[in-house]
Amino acid sequence: MIVVENKMLLIGGSRSALGLLAVRRACCLSRATHSSPHALEYKPIKKVMVANRGEIAIRVFRACTELGIRTVAVYSEQDTGQMHRQKADEAYLIGKGLPPVAAYLDIPDIIKVAKENDVDAIHPGYGFLSERSDFAQACADVGVRFIGPSPEVVRQMGDKVEARALAIRAGVPVVPGTDGPITCLSEAQEFSKTYGFPIIFKAAYGGGGRGMRVVKEYEELEENYQRAHSEALAAFGNGALFVEKFIERPRHIEVQILGDKYGNVIHLYERDCSIQRRHQKVVEIAPAVQLDPHLRDRLTADSVNLARQVGYENAGTVEFLVDKHGRHYFIEVNSRLQVEHTVTEQITDVDLVHAQLRVCEGRSLPELGLKQDNIRINGFAIQCRVTTEDPARGFQPDTGRLEVFRSGEGMGIRLDSASAFQGAVISPHYDSLLVKVIASGKDLPAAAAKMHRALAEFRVRGVKTNIPFLQNVLSNDQFLYGTVDTQFIDENQELFNLKPVQNRAQKLLHYLGHVMVNGPTTPIPVKAKPSSIDPVIPPIPLGDPPVGFRDVLLREGPEGFAKAVRAHKGLLLMDTTFRDAHQSLLATRVRTHDLKEIAPFVAHNFSNLFSVENWGGATFDVAMRFLCECPWKRLQELRALVPNVPFQMLLRGANAVGYTNYPDNAVFKFCEVAKENGMDIFRVFDSLNYLPNLMLGMEAAGAAGGVVEASISYTGDVSDPMRQKYSLEYYLKLADELVKAGTHILNIKDMAGLLKPDSSRMLIGALRDRFPDMPIHVHTHDTAGAGVAAMLACAEAGADIVDVAVDSMAGMTSQPSMGAIVACTKGTKYNTGISLDNVYDYSEYWEVTRGLYAPFDCTATMKSGNADVYENEIPGGQYTNLHFQAHSMGLGHKFKEVKKSYTEANKLLGDLIKVTPSSKIVGDLAQFMVQNSLTRSEVEERADELSFPLSVVEFLQGHIGIPHGGFPEPFRSKVLKNMPRVEGRPGASLPAMDFQALEKQLRETHGDDISPEDVMSAAMYPKVFQEFKEFTHQFGPVDCLNTRLFLDGPKIAEEFEVELERGKTLHIKALALGDLNRAGQREVFFELNGQLRSVLVKDTVAMKEMHFHPKALKDVRGQVGAPMPGKVVEVKVKQGQVVEKGQPLCVLSAMKMETVVNSPLSGTVVKVYVNADSSLEGDDLILEITE
Repeated sequence: MIVVENKMLLIGGSRSALGLLAVRRACCLSRATHSSPHALEYKPIKKVMVANRGEIAIRVFRACTELGIRTVAVYSEQDTGQMHRQKADEAYLIGKGLPPVAAYLDIPDIIKVAKENDVDAIHPGYGFLSERSDFAQACADVGVRFIGPSPEVVRQMGDKVEARALAIRAGVPVVPGTDGPITCLSEAQEFSKTYGFPIIFKAAYGGGGRGMRVVKEYEELEENYQRAHSEALAAFGNGALFVEKFIERPRHIEVQILGDKYGNVIHLYERDCSIQRRHQKVVEIAPAVQLDPHLRDRLTADSVNLARQVGYENAGTVEFLVDKHGRHYFIEVNSRLQVEHTVTEQITDVDLVHAQLRVCEGRSLPELGLKQDNIRINGFAIQCRVTTEDPARGFQPDTGRLEVFRSGEGMGIRLDSASAFQGAVISPHYDSLLVKVIASGKDLPAAAAKMHRALAEFRVRGVKTNIPFLQNVLSNDQFLYGTVDTQFIDENQELFNLKPVQNRAQKLLHYLGHVMVNGPTTPIPVKAKPSSIDPVIPPIPLGDPPVGFRDVLLREGPEGFAKAVRAHKGLLLMDTTFRDAHQSLLATRVRTHDLKEIAPFVAHNFSNLFSVENWGGATFDVAMRFLCECPWKRLQELRALVPNVPFQMLLRGANAVGYTNYPDNAVFKFCEVAKENGMDIFRVFDSLNYLPNLMLGMEAAGAAGGVVEASISYTGDVSDPMRQKYSLEYYLKLADELVKAGTHILNIKDMAGLLKPDSSRMLIGALRDRFPDMPIHVHTHDTAGAGVAAMLACAEAGADIVDVAVDSMAGMTSQPSMGAIVACTKGTKYNTGISLDNVYDYSEYWEVTRGLYAPFDCTATMKSGNADVYENEIPGGQYTNLHFQAHSMGLGHKFKEVKKSYTEANKLLGDLIKVTPSSKIVGDLAQFMVQNSLTRSEVEERADELSFPLSVVEFLQGHIGIPHGGFPEPFRSKVLKNMPRVEGRPGASLPAMDFQALEKQLRETHGDDISPEDVMSAAMYPKVFQEFKEFTHQFGPVDCLNTRLFLDGPKIAEEFEVELERGKTLHIKALALGDLNRAGQREVFFELNGQLRSVLVKDTVAMKEMHFHPKALKDVRGQVGAPMPGKVVEVKVKQGQVVEKGQPLCVLSAMKMETVVNSPLSGTVVKVYVNADSSLEGDDLILEITE
């Protein structure tokens, strides 16, 4: 603690009471006049200009205000919105028309403003003109005091070579270096020959790391010389350099000095500035840790001696390097206030800016109570420079608008900031410093703990900051308990293992704002709004749910589970409400949020269900693609809520949950990870009933420890003797193979709802006779309306399990009604044991919930089922999707034709089993035929020249397997021509997937927060997963939002809550939507947890430019038009290229269907009118070809 002789001149800024400033200054004047030996030299300062910007300008203004001195700010044209303008009593524009930095280097303009406004002293801050002797002289020339050393001392200290010579004269050790600035590269080459490498270039007329380059070998010399020269020239207006021998692994120690006009010089001890990046300080500490007391004495003595020799006045810093042997070497003197002066103030309780002002007025250090014997070290202080730099990208500066700024505060924390406030714009023109955080404590660990806590309290959104990096530094043991040198950052790469900033609240506001401005992010099939009524969750009993079939599975394993199912009295039900029902009725759009709400009710009231189907199939990619949520998280969360009922998923055999072939190890790994996350039963099917694909899926599910439910996809009609391609014998033989392969349960998958009561009794009865001990499970759809009757017939014929959906989600293209089956079997030997009252409550929840998905509800375009499914055989989910697609493509009035074309397309392809992905192939071909007004005979006739959908081409190549009865000929040969064909099981020839390499790639792209589940998502759907990660990075965890908010956003003045996690709830109110700005953005205002927040959102409609794409003329043979509306995925040719007839030209994509556009003739490409990502309408011109 400093003992101050003059009680009226206490130095600590916090001790100056603003209300008594005038009285104190009067007392000071009186005392100086009557008692000071230097009274004639004392001249009070009335108005101070700071020729600088940002936090240092504000720091000086505050000190001036505390001393009753009026303040003047200057600012560039780019700084009109900066806070330092507002903190001063007056502010004036300088450097009009000049570049941003040049404005603050405009000496004539600064002096002109000072004189015009009666400024009697100028504080230069740091950087800019602070070490320019010509500026100090310009001030003196017009009678304005320069708050710093004399112009001559500034010149001497600013000239690194002269400063070095002065140090040698004062007996201070120096690093070997050039005697003066070098003028050319050859001088640097000569120096390096004499002293060897490494060497370092330094700017002769400035510091701060600019113009500084380390050269470790001769080959780097020329490039680094040029870079150092240009940096110095840009930063200081003079590119002069000098060269020194580079001291490796030194500590960077600097000593704070303070002198007055009367030859008094003191030191305020040292600071350790060794933690640097590219020679720029990042963290500063005072005093230096574990510094030998004798070394401290030598450093401080040398600093004071040097300052006295040159007659140093005001504040300054003498910088040294200390090598590993404890030898110190003079580097330079910074004849100004340093950025890190704050830590010295904290440990000595000396206000350096107050002292600067008083010394400039003519006060002596003893008068100010500043005697060396009175200066004591009290504890430790750390300064962290919080910057808008991204450590993960080499500390690249970030710019933009501060959407959120909340600082850390509390005991032991000091903040020196500038324009750090919500709404501030971080400019690319100046330093990236946002705020200086200073922490004080009794020792270094205590100060570090306070700093770490304060940094953790910061919330900075809108720009990247270095806070995660600083937190890593503060947690480093070497930093806390050892000594660090200038290589600390370079040698501790773990400092760059940055904990991602969650920023969940602000990201969600961005999402909500985006929806309010631009509408839903997921495609909306029909113009309908989500219901405003929220579903009511039925009462749920307290405690754990009752024991269910899953307990049997966990206790007895898959084999014992299958025996228990077969031995069960009564009919078992599988509830498809959580997957296939909403896939069929609501385009698979039901979100985890709504499933989680009702899941506990299911666990408590439907414990005797065989299983709940809730995962796999289309739900996997749709979750990421359209709902922007993780399918694995859905599985994990539902498993926690429903621990007692088995879960069932749909596995597409060798295709897993995708639409393509995967390496065998990918399918095995997927099943393993699914089982680990809570999946129990794997319903394994193949879209063609292709046995090799089925077997692979069964093996993968079995190897994972799951229950294997092998599925036979049903089509045709076994009761119709005229349709014998898929006869009863066909199904029985297939079942023989699956039972031999070891399936635990046999499933009939009637995906189109083709089973009639008679065919049900025939098929199930025959299977029961052949396999008396095998549990039989039947799945169907109710498109024709006969589903309940068919399932009751299956039960009578010996089926153990049938699929149902809760009543409000049943019927039409979904499954038969749960309530109907329960009611019809009540009191019979097929009694399900399920309470109808529970079914009613369950149904009521889904009836209201379904209203939230009105934009996707099939009833918007389809009012009933249709018995024509027995003719067209369209699977339930696809029936709905085709209906939506037909309407979205303007073919709603032609849906009857689409269905007829589906029948014809099926015949063209040889009468296929139709289930994803084979059903999609038939559907793509059907839509292609309708879009191009083609009949079946025309397609067969022109097969060698038409541009078929990609899915059709790949099917004919054999990409999904071999259909029963083989491929259709000659259609296949005409379409494929000389294209390659796949022989045997498609995935068998694929190389194994390298999961370690994939995980490494994902971590490089998305950071270390990559789970095994993420790896599997990327393995199944690489592009979809990439887009999903990009979306969540931008918009955060949108799965926390309720469905109406997710789809439609909030209404103005609406208040709502969002639970991020247990115990963390956001209270949000939508306030207003701003007008369009020049950048095509709208500002959306919210209240978040009682605080105003706003986000800028691009208005995508307003930003679209008018665009008219030329159409292809049908009578011009060489003009190739788009066969359908869509987006260009890939352009395969370029202008001037010679192409052959039938050669692929480009690939279009629309509604998940890709089409390859082939050349209609041989010739040369004259012009290409599209590129990747171009959006096209039908007949838009793609390119022109001349023969």
